[in-house]
Amino acid sequence: MYDCLVVGGGHAGIEACHIAAKLGKKTLLVTSNFKNVGDMPCNPSIGGTAKGIIVREVDALGGLMGHIADTSQIQIKMLNNSKGPAVRSLRAQADKITYPKNMQEALKNTPNLTIKEAMIEDLIVEDNKTRGVITSTGEKIYSKTVILTTGTYLKGNILIGSENTPSGPHGEARSNYLSDKLKEYGLKIIRLKTGTPQRIKKDSIDFSVLKREDGDAKYWTFSFDYPPSYKIEDQVPCYLVYTNATTHQIIRDNLEKSAMYGGYATGVGPRYCPSIEDKIVRFADKERHQLFLEPESLYYDDYYLQGFSTSMPRDVQEKMVHSLRGLENAVITKYAYAIEYDAIDPLQINASLENKILENLFTAGQINGTSGYEEAAGQGIIAGINASLKIDEKDPLILKRSDAYIGVLIDDLVTKGTIEPYRMLTSRAEFRLILRHDNADLRLRDYAYKIGTINEEQYKRLQKKKQEIESLIKYLKENHISKNNETLKIFSEFNKDAPTSNISFYELLKRPEINLDFISKLISIDYSDEIKEQVEIMVKYEGYIKKAYKEVEKLEKLESKVIPDDINYDNVHNLASEARQKLSKVRPKTIAQASRISGVNPVDISVLSVYLKKEYNHE
Repeated sequence: MYDCLVVGGGHAGIEACHIAAKLGKKTLLVTSNFKNVGDMPCNPSIGGTAKGIIVREVDALGGLMGHIADTSQIQIKMLNNSKGPAVRSLRAQADKITYPKNMQEALKNTPNLTIKEAMIEDLIVEDNKTRGVITSTGEKIYSKTVILTTGTYLKGNILIGSENTPSGPHGEARSNYLSDKLKEYGLKIIRLKTGTPQRIKKDSIDFSVLKREDGDAKYWTFSFDYPPSYKIEDQVPCYLVYTNATTHQIIRDNLEKSAMYGGYATGVGPRYCPSIEDKIVRFADKERHQLFLEPESLYYDDYYLQGFSTSMPRDVQEKMVHSLRGLENAVITKYAYAIEYDAIDPLQINASLENKILENLFTAGQINGTSGYEEAAGQGIIAGINASLKIDEKDPLILKRSDAYIGVLIDDLVTKGTIEPYRMLTSRAEFRLILRHDNADLRLRDYAYKIGTINEEQYKRLQKKKQEIESLIKYLKENHISKNNETLKIFSEFNKDAPTSNISFYELLKRPEINLDFISKLISIDYSDEIKEQVEIMVKYEGYIKKAYKEVEKLEKLESKVIPDDINYDNVHNLASEARQKLSKVRPKTIAQASRISGVNPVDISVLSVYLKKEYNHE
């Protein structure tokens, strides 16, 4: 008997099994092929807009993805670095060979974790409680909790034009029966689709006509615990490519041949990571679309054509690729394809990621309707934590929308549901100014320490960081500018207006054109770049941050208004019929969650609040 059994070795499964084992639970990872653990069937990149913040959050909670990305990356940069801190996100191009290799080694060396190769085709269910799994050979494996992280393997179909090949990624065997069994147990199954573009042979590309995109000249890491392990000068460049009128015409002329527009696909594709043919149709007025050529590995020569995902036949793909500047003679080593697969309706899971119908069953990743390695990892670590907490009969870790992007992601899934692969965007987070790349440890490591997913040394570093931030802020407030000739000279030298009154350095830092590097020319600032970055953001955006926290306080008041599990919405008079239907389906836990359900309006919330006050003595 295991404590926690994880099905699937993708990015969700990795974090789930690792964190459960880290919490001392006897854990089993079941995967069809261990060589594919940590595989990156799409672009071998980690992070990106909003996604990079999720990786930092996974690391803050004690997960693996951030550190493994740091040890495997071949290029790294901060996106939106010229913009405000709310939208900055780290992105790394990972080596497609090194990343899974390092991840597999990390799992092999994780105490309490056993790894087994098998295909899972059914659950062991007794009285609506999950007791374990059944393999394709009929073997029964019992466990107190089960976490399904099946990725695109549930009835996976690879689509290239009219070709439909029953398969998981890379031609791996798919799971043929598990989703049917889940349906029999009462779960609603939905069909989704994602895709990947061509891989191009390096020496067939004319890089001389393409714009080179280098990594940053500043050191970055996803992990809070390890220093950079790379050399800036060793980073591998990427290249910018654009579609053109010829490309667009080829696609329009062959639309009916694509799996999606030809009627060969049944799954719904991702709105925010669409195929190139979808882009051409939806954005017909655009003269060109931006693409990137990104190296997959230092160990072979394939380049990934980011942004050119398609399900066109191979001959059409040849014409499409050859229409691009610099790729006129390109050799395609792997053709693009779409893959459709089964997932569950996320409205059937709780915020803990435990299923509402089958107790002890948790799900994470693409089975919940999301897309992306990072979204999967964020769910995986929460599922692993909450499965462990359930075994210990403790309350689950529910991250609020004001705590983390992971909290936003899960709340969106369980409250709003999805009919297409969900992708995290900064625009989805109403509190993005306080959910930043730079402060994920400050937001989440207290939770992690309390649960037990970070150690004493990590927690002491967190406390030291907090103390140094407070110390620097106090130092800036207590010290004032000395208006002498030397000070005035420094302001003049850097073409900045000297203050007319005797202000503190804290007040001076609020000026848009002033930063701590400049202030360090006026007064000694003996703090690390990490501390200075935190303080600079906190001082410059103080008013906006205070305003955000006031909104958080309002939300938390609504979050504290719990809706009883036994409520019958048919008894709540004057509710709109759509609201009654949606509330009955989602079964929100709080008034705040109810207010975020699509189709539930402010008037419905007022009616519900009055009813709760009358029938349940709610304040």
